[in-house]
Amino acid sequence: MSIKRRAVLGAGMVLAAPSIVRAQGTWPNKPITIVVNFPAGGLTDGIARAFGQHVQQATGQQVVIDNKPGASGNIGAALVARAPADGYTFLHSVSSTLVQNRVMFKQLGFDPDKDYTIVSGTSSGVLPVVVHKSTPEEVKDLRSFIAWAKGQKINWGSWALGSSSHIFAQRLNEKYGLSIEVVTYKGETPMWQDMGAGQLQAAMGSPQAMNSLLVKQEVRPIVAPSKVRYVKLPDVPTSMEQGFDDPALTVRGWLALGAPAATPKEIVKRMSDLWVAAADSVPGKKMMESFGLTEKPLNHEEVMADYEYLKSAVIPLIVALGIKPE
Repeated sequence: MSIKRRAVLGAGMVLAAPSIVRAQGTWPNKPITIVVNFPAGGLTDGIARAFGQHVQQATGQQVVIDNKPGASGNIGAALVARAPADGYTFLHSVSSTLVQNRVMFKQLGFDPDKDYTIVSGTSSGVLPVVVHKSTPEEVKDLRSFIAWAKGQKINWGSWALGSSSHIFAQRLNEKYGLSIEVVTYKGETPMWQDMGAGQLQAAMGSPQAMNSLLVKQEVRPIVAPSKVRYVKLPDVPTSMEQGFDDPALTVRGWLALGAPAATPKEIVKRMSDLWVAAADSVPGKKMMESFGLTEKPLNHEEVMADYEYLKSAVIPLIVALGIKPE
């Protein structure tokens, strides 16, 4: 199978492979392709390029980033699933491609559990919940939002059906008797445009995408639905810190570096080590800091364990939304 190669990282920066790498075996002895199943420019693409630069410098082999977006990530994932399991083709995706999509689509074109092994997982960061400036000033945390929202008509933005934002809002409806209307968009950009225009009262999403609204104080954050606070919004407590221990109100997920399931274990281990170390490299640190990421990547064993937890925790939440698979 041939994969069209584009965007070779660090032209002119290919280094001679260190002797320690040569001593450990012949992998890699040719360019490595990392398929990103989303468009260039976002977090998934940015981490792949920055971390891939470290892999290139450490091994002396080119790392090629090949963007294959479409079908909520299924196109690129199916492509890598059919690639040779020789350690020269990887997928960089979001965990939802391997978890949520299995119940969101009738046909994926691949089997997440049988066709893939996950090499490493990098935190996708904190996705704060924000409210529009038109909401009363006393709405400053999740508890006060719930109290205010009772009996109110609330339009809540979600960047996709079945997203973490969708799950969060629906759980608030179920648990606290609210009547939040989830408005679904194709991506964050149109969602934040409507938020800025006052058509949404609340939404969840990436700080980078909502940054202009934060700067202009068009929105204010009320909760970080994550394990840790967002480093650039240090005064916004997490859901747990605010007394909410419902798993649906703490978003879990990571950027997944995946490989075809039959990829040799020693290559998976080596690539996992390289990917984890990339977070401490110069390009890795710069990318992590730009997106406010503070958690270190999970290695192969850690991410596979968390993958099993994520499936058990998230899939029932998606099913409960009653979304008909496309």
